[in-house]
Amino acid sequence: MAGHSKWASIKHKKAATDAKRGQLFTKLARAITVAARDGGGDPAANYALAAAIEKAKSFSMPKENIQRAIERGTGGGEAGAIEHVVYEGYGPGGAAVLVDALTDNRNRTGAEMRHTFDRNGGSLGEPGSVAWQFEKKGVVLVDGSRYGEDDVIAAIDAGADDVVEDGDSLKITCEPAVLSDVRAALEESGVEIQSAELTMEPKTTVEVTDPNEARRLMKLIEALDDHDDVDTVHANFDIPAELLEEAAA
Repeated sequence: MAGHSKWASIKHKKAATDAKRGQLFTKLARAITVAARDGGGDPAANYALAAAIEKAKSFSMPKENIQRAIERGTGGGEAGAIEHVVYEGYGPGGAAVLVDALTDNRNRTGAEMRHTFDRNGGSLGEPGSVAWQFEKKGVVLVDGSRYGEDDVIAAIDAGADDVVEDGDSLKITCEPAVLSDVRAALEESGVEIQSAELTMEPKTTVEVTDPNEARRLMKLIEALDDHDDVDTVHANFDIPAELLEEAAA
């Protein structure tokens, strides 16, 4: 799955330096607000909130922004109008695509998701059509050129399930509830984190080796990811790393 994690690394670097940082921070804040609204404002007792905070920290979101987002979620008001909606479909090459959205208008967002899939060579499916191909996990990525498996033993001690070399990254997976513990253990041991987030990990992957299909698939995923209401996009493709670099350029 080197291509899959390579995409995660590319996506993180691109977002961190994106000119639309304001849009990124808005999305991160909205996810924190909804998590706080649904499970309370204490990250120690609300792993979804803890994970949303960890993701925001990965992109250097200021602490005061994070705190304001938590307060919005626990204070009622506008947060009550936001719904979490999952859209499922297929992209070019037969890749399954799962989209987590946070919206105040389900009908509008649904129509726009369908249009985005159709315009980029994909098709929006029915609820449940692809979700069974994924499972929720905490995933931490670190630079595989700087660290080896021995350097991240602290992650296993903190409850991580697995550490694998994946392309140019070390990929550490864990149950959602211990993601914060795993990240904290790594940081305390001096390991620099590339990204840490809750994600829907594919149980199996689909190889996409045709350059045209790879480009069209990446275009679809980027269009979905750029949508204001989209929180995260998950997909089960495995594109060769070199082809992925080219398609994502």
